[in-house]
Amino acid sequence: MLQALVIAFAMYSKIPMPPVAWNEKNMKYTLCYFPLVGAVIGLLSYLGASLCQWSHMHTFFTAVCLTLLPIFVTGGIHMDGFIDTVDALSSQASREKKLEILKDAHVGAFAIIFAVAYFLAYVAVFTEFSWEALPVFAFAFIMIRTLSGLSVVCFPLAKNTGLAATFQDRAHKKRVAWILLLLFVLELALVLCLDWLYGLVTVGVLLLMFGYHDWLCRKKFGGITGDLAGYFLQMSELAVAFALMVVAKVS
Repeated sequence: MLQALVIAFAMYSKIPMPPVAWNEKNMKYTLCYFPLVGAVIGLLSYLGASLCQWSHMHTFFTAVCLTLLPIFVTGGIHMDGFIDTVDALSSQASREKKLEILKDAHVGAFAIIFAVAYFLAYVAVFTEFSWEALPVFAFAFIMIRTLSGLSVVCFPLAKNTGLAATFQDRAHKKRVAWILLLLFVLELALVLCLDWLYGLVTVGVLLLMFGYHDWLCRKKFGGITGDLAGYFLQMSELAVAFALMVVAKVS
């Protein structure tokens, strides 16, 4: 179990970890620890924003810090998936061609455009963000990774190679799926305890995004890949932040 935890942080973060063997035995429950990476990001985001407020930093500076902090912790692995997926979707090509684009190491013009747009949107949202919703948003990092891990073990594979295939093949799929599902139910209860309104909005947005994620994987790509899981994660973070901002403005 400890080695599975190490693999989860070594794969999905830039936090230094001791070397362990990436074999089938050690990777059976790796995805169960994926939400803990979100817990670290959420905690650091909350502390970072609190420090910026305490030191009376400008709102724009705080917004930029909250935008960049998850990228620094993860090393951009999920943003890489977002960029590759945008490239593939923008091609309007066949399913087979889209999968080839996901594997292509080159970055297209649409990927750069949408990456810039994504970061601008993230900064804009946090420039107008209500800090009362910050605890719920920080907690959402955990929930998003729970759903992302659930999609990796439950969705059909688009191809038999790649990151998603590796983790799905080596995971104890049925047990991992049940563990992640139970975790999400527990997280749902906890986020509603933090704030029932913001929590309800967060859960609603995440379920909608998960439904879209399922549709996108099956309809456009024929299944899940590591890049698509990263795309879901990045889009969900932005969607939750935007929804919380809007609700705070109108409530």
